[in-house]
Amino acid sequence: MIVLLALNCKSTDNQDNLKNEDIVLISKGNLHGSGSEGIEKQSRIIETESEWNDLVSKMNSVNKVSNSFSETDINFSIHSVITVFDEVKSTGGHSLELDIQNTSDKIIIEVIRKAPEGMATAVITQPYYLAKIPKINKTIEFK
Repeated sequence: MIVLLALNCKSTDNQDNLKNEDIVLISKGNLHGSGSEGIEKQSRIIETESEWNDLVSKMNSVNKVSNSFSETDINFSIHSVITVFDEVKSTGGHSLELDIQNTSDKIIIEVIRKAPEGMATAVITQPYYLAKIPKINKTIEFK
């Protein structure tokens, strides 16, 4: 009985933590519409199919970027989507990465912005990062 109770407590704790292996990359890259997609710099969690469809529609308004997504049909009863968009950049070579940190009461997602070293292509871009995660009970905070 004690073993079953211990295993049950352990599995509940795992549902409250987010590990790097829980993150399923949907897509990362750059939008190339010179900001005309109308997506501002933001970091947020999408919880509903309606929010997801609105975002994908905006991203596709200039170029059909969703064709390169690893998936577009998300089961929002068991998953959420991390969405990070940087500001529009005047050169290419910019990218985003995420680092996940679990604390006792929240999950901190640190957004790491990478810029090109030296000369960069003269093209207007907007870096983005989309990833699917399991629903969790903790608050998610972006840093």
